[in-house]
Amino acid sequence: MNLSRPTTLIILAAFFVCGSFARSSAQAQESFRIAYGGYNETAGPMWIGIEKGFFKKYGIDASMIQVRSGALSVVAHIANEVDAVWPALSTVLSTVSGGVKLSCINSPTHKIPRNLIVRKEITTVEELRGKVVGVQSIGGGFWLQTMIILDHLGVDPDKFGLKVRVIGDGPVIAQALLTGNIDAAALTYALSEAPLKAGFRSLADAAELKAPYQGPGICALKESIASRPEFYLRLTRALAEASAFILDSGSKADVVKILQRNLRLSKADDGEASYKVLRRSTTLDLAPNPAAWKAVQRIVAKVNPKIAQVDLDQILDSSFVRNLEASGFLAEQRKKVK
Repeated sequence: MNLSRPTTLIILAAFFVCGSFARSSAQAQESFRIAYGGYNETAGPMWIGIEKGFFKKYGIDASMIQVRSGALSVVAHIANEVDAVWPALSTVLSTVSGGVKLSCINSPTHKIPRNLIVRKEITTVEELRGKVVGVQSIGGGFWLQTMIILDHLGVDPDKFGLKVRVIGDGPVIAQALLTGNIDAAALTYALSEAPLKAGFRSLADAAELKAPYQGPGICALKESIASRPEFYLRLTRALAEASAFILDSGSKADVVKILQRNLRLSKADDGEASYKVLRRSTTLDLAPNPAAWKAVQRIVAKVNPKIAQVDLDQILDSSFVRNLEASGFLAEQRKKVK
């Protein structure tokens, strides 16, 4: 086909315009790196937001970077290696008590999806006295969830003479329980299956407890959030859409695949179990929960008394979630939940 010179010039011009637009669109995606320490379903809303394109929808090229612990994730953020952190509340309180100013703006997790698994000889809470409890690190998310469960059961670790031992991550702790190196551990539902089949007991399903709880969410240096309010509002919108996607039963197949990929689960049953955990613990009530933070502050202050002096009002920033509530955005997301 022969084209006239004017027609050719028009096509070439259109080509360059389209190419320029595509480049500008790609450039418009703002990079956002967030570090996390807990290798479990609590990272699910972020994984879903990334892989299903909810962050890209709002011009954000998000990625999650795993580190060994929540404390290391905060160090990476302070060093400007990452833009934000996805930490346990205990990690935030410890960091702020040391003089670092952090703000936390949301969290999509409101239940602890764990069983308190104990050796078969332990049949009551009273029989925990003097026993060894396994955790990932002192002050981290695993430790915190364990302490919240014990607190709700009326167990004071000091008065009960509990020996809290740092073992490793979840699978290592589960193995330590099976081999008799520890007596109890707060394990995820998936990790609880092998001990339960082996005759171990569950003293409590933490998701059934009425204690106020809030899991990891987006936290960053206070000055960083204050300097980019529009950006963090878009982040919160994307996280809300990801949470709604999780809570929509029609999205189950996609959510299971993403969990299997990120948690490296080879068995379909494990993917199914992780899905149940994520769906059960996810909420669209994303605002920081002062009652949950106060409960954590009380528990963590026993390890670090300085934490009792932390002003929670200087950490919790509900303005982004309030904005989405006032605009009707979250109400629209709730309509998607089936």
